[in-house]
Amino acid sequence: MNSRLRGQIALVAGATRGLGRAIARELARAGAFVVCTGRSTSSQPSDLQRPETIEETLTLIQQEGGHGLALRCDHTSLTEVQRLASTIQSRFGQLDILVNDVWGGDHLTQWVPFDQHNLEYGLELFRRGLFSHLITAHTCAPLLRKSSGSIIVEITDGIAERYRGSLYYDVVKHAVIRSAQGMAFELNDEGIAVVAVSPGFLRSEAMLDHFGVTENTWREAIDADPHFSESETPHFCARCIVALCSDANRMQYSGRALASWNLATHYGIVDVDGRQPHFGQYALRHLGIDLG
Repeated sequence: MNSRLRGQIALVAGATRGLGRAIARELARAGAFVVCTGRSTSSQPSDLQRPETIEETLTLIQQEGGHGLALRCDHTSLTEVQRLASTIQSRFGQLDILVNDVWGGDHLTQWVPFDQHNLEYGLELFRRGLFSHLITAHTCAPLLRKSSGSIIVEITDGIAERYRGSLYYDVVKHAVIRSAQGMAFELNDEGIAVVAVSPGFLRSEAMLDHFGVTENTWREAIDADPHFSESETPHFCARCIVALCSDANRMQYSGRALASWNLATHYGIVDVDGRQPHFGQYALRHLGIDLG
């Protein structure tokens, strides 16, 4: 625990698992009070049918000496997000950090030509991966304006101007970056920073399950996918985001799309195992792809 963000109120939309859970934990470790939201609760799981819940995220925060609150919220529902904002307003009066990490679209993404992609699935990706972010930012903006030097962090996948292999997925992830750029432009004079942040090859719970390994045995999956050797835990990018939120000069990054590997180099961040993976350099060296 440290006090870099002590007294600040953070909302992590999509804190149930993966990067969102790690961001919530790392923000709490830095002293922030973290409101953890998502659709998966112990009594009401989401359609993803994953075992993780927002209550578990809160329990981890509390076990680590942090403070927070777990509230179920479907961020595609304006009514539910308005109710969430009202709760934050009544309890805290303001919001200092908003992290938009809602996704829930992996099982809806098909890596096929766009006209062969299930159209219903494709449009649902917009609802979950983009509209949810816009609804949350729109509704929480008045709370962010009540704080001095607040920040919005939009989580995306990739920062380079390159096609991501599936049309609907690609448009959603690019649109998240574009929305961050637009909000940054409009909020600049109010001193509110807005950035888009992407992790590298993320070793999330779902990815570990995909390879049939655990965090302790993750290297066993390198034989199945050599690129996994440069993977990162969710805490790597989460620590980078905490460093960014703690930076008194963070407005210089407003409007930019940033990657975990670049932020880690700048702030001197290491992963939980002491490594500093740089998937950007790895992709350029081994795949000939410039990820930015």
